[in-house]
Amino acid sequence: MTQQIPSTEPELSGVRNFRDVGGLPTVDGRQVRHGVLFRSGHLAHATDEDAAFLASLGLHTIFDFRNASDQKLEGPDVELPGVRNVNLPLSDPADGSEFWKMVRDGEIEQLRGILGDGKGADRMIASYRTIIKERTTEHSQVLRSLAEDSVPALMHCAAGKDRAGLSIAVTLVAVGVEREAILADYLESNAKHRRYQVRRSGASAAGHSPEVMELLSPLFDARAEYLTAAFDTVEETWGGVDTYLEQGLGITPEVRERLRERLLD
Repeated sequence: MTQQIPSTEPELSGVRNFRDVGGLPTVDGRQVRHGVLFRSGHLAHATDEDAAFLASLGLHTIFDFRNASDQKLEGPDVELPGVRNVNLPLSDPADGSEFWKMVRDGEIEQLRGILGDGKGADRMIASYRTIIKERTTEHSQVLRSLAEDSVPALMHCAAGKDRAGLSIAVTLVAVGVEREAILADYLESNAKHRRYQVRRSGASAAGHSPEVMELLSPLFDARAEYLTAAFDTVEETWGGVDTYLEQGLGITPEVRERLRERLLD
């Protein structure tokens, strides 16, 4: 049975979904080193105390997978001294500022049409598949950077669940972490204190209704079927992880070995 080594989790008041992925086991009996790879939601609302904690991690690089709409909505990341910030926008599962305006306003009829009858989950699955197939350049850049000099590193998007979740998963796959452990870490984003908080405009009382929350739940859940769809896409498109990494991402065995040296005990 997969075992995770627990680590002390800080209480950050302005940053959601933060965690160290250290302790996750690999198929060859090693584990991810603590203090080298972190994940979280965006850092735009970090308090001074949060920023001081993040600065104490000795980060080399922060990978921000948000797009321009995200950054306009939430604001730029807090600046941390001496840390390199790399923005690699990935497609958003709920893409488009107009969509998010609809969410914030709670426009029930439109939401029913877009997300009802399982369409919300289908939207997420399609997005995960698309990111794996079409964002190979970005994922290659992340892995190459980690192999060279970018650790300790923090990866985040808006909620720290989808785009960051996939980038973390690709990284963990590359160094041989057990598939069950990758999924278990991904599902940690469902914890109540980790979940992304949507800023509602207050324009509609329906925006807070149980029906709206139910319609939106596929967007804010971390579901095993989403990450499984990503893994399935690797198999269907490239025939396996090794070919995906070498042909899809251009990551040679030598680069993978440097990744293991950087990230594993």
